[in-house]
Amino acid sequence: MLTASFPKTARLRSPAEFAPALKGRRLAKGALFVLSASSLHAPVATAAVTSDAGDNAVNMPADATPAAPIPTGARLGLVIGKRNAPLSVSRNTLRRVLREAFRHVRLQLPPRDYVVRLHSRIAQGSLTSLKQLARAEADAHFARAIRQRDDSARPARPRT
Repeated sequence: MLTASFPKTARLRSPAEFAPALKGRRLAKGALFVLSASSLHAPVATAAVTSDAGDNAVNMPADATPAAPIPTGARLGLVIGKRNAPLSVSRNTLRRVLREAFRHVRLQLPPRDYVVRLHSRIAQGSLTSLKQLARAEADAHFARAIRQRDDSARPARPRT
């Protein structure tokens, strides 16, 4: 049975990992957040050491090791700045809620890098109302990303 988890391999960490997703396609925009995604991950390539097996072998130096495989699942990056959420309690609450929403749908999302960016200033209010608003918007954004995957899996209509 698969469990909904959020391992370290499902997180974007360095600016180099964030850049393709931020430059990629914007999937959804709401009152608080913008969801962007990179293009699909490239398939994992495996290389074989040269042998007498035939034409399918790849020449590699004897001391070389194959590169680490490219992650195949959905990964999440969060951009929650002080400009739009001045209190650290609010920023941490938003991060926690977004990670939890992503954790529940991670296995249903296409294998891409996703970045959720806070694009507008949050209103002063209770943390409970902020959590409810953020969770509702995050669920809607991720549901839209899942629907877009399902739409792209359908065969295209022939053009007339």
